[in-house]
Amino acid sequence: MSQMPQTALRRPALFALFIALAVALDQVIKLAVERHLPFQELVPVIPMLGLFRTYNQGIAFSLLSGLGDGLLIAIAVFVSIFVLYLWANTDPRRLFAQIGFALIMAGAIGNVIDRILLGHVIDYILIYTQTWSFAVFNLADSFITIGAGFVILDEILEAVRQKSRQSARQKGDDHDAHTDD
Repeated sequence: MSQMPQTALRRPALFALFIALAVALDQVIKLAVERHLPFQELVPVIPMLGLFRTYNQGIAFSLLSGLGDGLLIAIAVFVSIFVLYLWANTDPRRLFAQIGFALIMAGAIGNVIDRILLGHVIDYILIYTQTWSFAVFNLADSFITIGAGFVILDEILEAVRQKSRQSARQKGDDHDAHTDD
């Protein structure tokens, strides 16, 4: 039985280091936001992007804000265990999925740290126009969203690869049938 080659993120120590660095970046930025950004005052950065410090009592987009910290932490832990399970059972050559799982873990951990230490999550990125605004979010939320996008992209690429392999096998079978004549 041959052993699959390992990607950098498949190795647990490197996977953990990647996550730790992403969490550290998230926490450093949140600390700077907490210390230097006025509360609930828009600070325009570029057109359609501003900083707006606020506190999220729920999960993404303030969903489930009435559940309380204990239940929200439990949900985050459950999701993290599930993501680790998926990571451990995903072919290490599927790099986009590996990176995606690491980003999802980093985002979940970053937001759970806030919830445990502060009782809320610090959000500060606002995308807006004069007549519309998107939910306020943070780097950890971005990690989760981008990570999920990577996992979805990897699933699409894997489906294309499987279809291509299946097509190649069928062509090979057709070729073999014709050469037997």
